[in-house]
Amino acid sequence: MGSSIFLGGEQVKLHNGMIALAIATTICCTGGAAGQSYPTKPIRLLVPYAPGAATDFNARVLAPKLGESLGQQVIVDNRPGATGIVATSVLANSTPDGHTIILTDSAHGANPALYEKMPYDTLKDFAAIGMVTRIPMVLLVNPALPVKSVKELIALAKSRPGQLNYASAGTGSAMFLVAELFKSATNIDAMQIAYKGGGPALTELVGGQVPMLFISVLAGMPLANAGRVRALGVSSLQRSPTYPEVPTIAESGVPGFEFHLWQAMLAPAGVTRSIITRLNGDLNAALDNADVKERLSGVGNELMGGTPERATGFIRAEVERWRKTIKPEMRIKM
Repeated sequence: MGSSIFLGGEQVKLHNGMIALAIATTICCTGGAAGQSYPTKPIRLLVPYAPGAATDFNARVLAPKLGESLGQQVIVDNRPGATGIVATSVLANSTPDGHTIILTDSAHGANPALYEKMPYDTLKDFAAIGMVTRIPMVLLVNPALPVKSVKELIALAKSRPGQLNYASAGTGSAMFLVAELFKSATNIDAMQIAYKGGGPALTELVGGQVPMLFISVLAGMPLANAGRVRALGVSSLQRSPTYPEVPTIAESGVPGFEFHLWQAMLAPAGVTRSIITRLNGDLNAALDNADVKERLSGVGNELMGGTPERATGFIRAEVERWRKTIKPEMRIKM
């Protein structure tokens, strides 16, 4: 059996095998054209925190460069709440066509261990695009607190158990996670005072309502340099190239102490591999852009980048890390 088509005005017979090949070729070409047409509208870049946070700053630096390479505007959409769960839920429920993505952070890896029930599966419901940056946190104290080093702070906290509270942006935030790691590593007793974001917490520290907190060097060091707060140490193993005058916590009496606020870009599960590859390439190109490098590195970021597989493995390792670290009594009911 067969059929025929007209080529150049002449009828040409096709056998069944040739028909199948023609159909397959048509489907392949159609799929390729569809992939090449992405994106077809502006892209929404979800940010799980309020404007002014480190994640928001990085998103606003990257968005214009991504928009240039993608040929569509990339619009930053701030959806704060529940340490990233609000924004991430929006992503999980979005159409998997690559037009909604997120710049997530460290809380994404810790949330499965913190919350008894999650509205999505952290490892199954998302497709990693790539790692973006990591940035150390800085331990800040109010200048009125009679300490000038990490060792002195630890000694003071041990002499006043339960009296030196720390501020955070809420349970599950990077500010909370690094503070709890610090408490565990130093065996001090300090209670969390949660605020609706890092900005309000920092304001309360400056005003003397709380004695100490951890925050990204991006947000904290300008106030430290202005003398409004005192920087005791950074949470990276090596000193920050941007702020080399601040010692590491590891060299200040807490050997091996390390924590970074990391960021990664994700899409909802189901986005085609060709779109993930396109977004990954454009993300890496943006991170390699001289202007982007200068702006992100200039505030203490370490640029990461890499493949989607690297990001997938990194997030999986973070989920396991926090499952082993977070105590059952810290778990939150939603």
